[in-house]
Amino acid sequence: MSAPTIDSAPQQLEPDPSLGGGSPSPRQGAAKARPPLQSLAYKSVLTTYRVFAILVLYAVLLGVLSYAFVMGFYAVDNRWAAPLILSSSDEKSLDFMQKLVTSRQAIEDLKVDMTRQQSTLAEMTRQRKGLMALDPELQVAIGRERTHDRLTGPQLAALDQQKQADNRKTQALLSNFHQLESVIQSDLAAGLITKGDAATQLAAINQAEDAYTDSRIADVLLTDSVLDKTTIGTKSLDVLEKQAELRSDIAQLDVTLSVAEKQLFEDTRQVERLREAINIAKQSPYYLNANGGKRQYFAFVPYDNQSYATVGAPVYDCYLNMVLCRKVGTVKQIFLGEQVISHPIFKTQLRGLTILMDLARPESAKSQTVFLGRKPLLF
Repeated sequence: MSAPTIDSAPQQLEPDPSLGGGSPSPRQGAAKARPPLQSLAYKSVLTTYRVFAILVLYAVLLGVLSYAFVMGFYAVDNRWAAPLILSSSDEKSLDFMQKLVTSRQAIEDLKVDMTRQQSTLAEMTRQRKGLMALDPELQVAIGRERTHDRLTGPQLAALDQQKQADNRKTQALLSNFHQLESVIQSDLAAGLITKGDAATQLAAINQAEDAYTDSRIADVLLTDSVLDKTTIGTKSLDVLEKQAELRSDIAQLDVTLSVAEKQLFEDTRQVERLREAINIAKQSPYYLNANGGKRQYFAFVPYDNQSYATVGAPVYDCYLNMVLCRKVGTVKQIFLGEQVISHPIFKTQLRGLTILMDLARPESAKSQTVFLGRKPLLF
């Protein structure tokens, strides 16, 4: 606002005519003609303007000094903390809950898989135990059969030779029986014997031939038996094949058991790691915020102020962020996970940690800053 133009004529002295001055000018005459009330109004306006200018100047100076004091105060103070309002619907909370649910679901899936693997391991262990018990029995049976073959093989070979000798003798006798058959036919034709005698003699010859045929069959079978007992035949190979299959099944079970045991061990370790991760996650403010039954109040503490953030330390809320402070609660828990926020005053990036506050006055959670340990200015 521009200052009103004040005529300085009322303050000038009238010239002395004796000193050579002339008569009063028209302007001086006009000033003498002004009433005293108008002159007083001009003086009041000028005084008001000067007072207003001084007040504005002091207000600006006070504002600058206050700003400089606040800046300097937060530059050197190491007890302040910035309240945080965490919502279960913000991005970090939702991401945290998603990972937590995924980890818990993974644990449940692994537990189901571990139960199935344990059942499979138990079944394969029983099968292996049965096969392992069968293997020595089969080995004993093979050894017993081989021992028996070694004992009976030579005997059967000797009997086979004897049988062959007997068959040769029988064959020689049958040659004579064929000549005798011709004699019987001749005697019957000559009437020297009756038909009944001839038939009886011919039947005996046929029986002898049948016995010889049976003897030859028995000789062949005996030869086969000797071959089975004195050499490694197909039956022995079948037994050995069964033994090889048995041992192969045992080896496959061993490999499967080893893989299943390693998988079970890895699943168990994975469950332990996930549980440890969940236990660590439970130390996060986002976990308490998502699972707590009541509203939780948190605050950010820079690393420079960490020494005053102790469990049980009083929390103060102040008017104008630094004066007329009152105790509003205590520090309940400290979270070691790092947080990065903007400085509430300087708006620069700060690194620090999060604390959980137990507030008697929940509205203090909306303050720009709170102070830990004691009042910042002792009042």
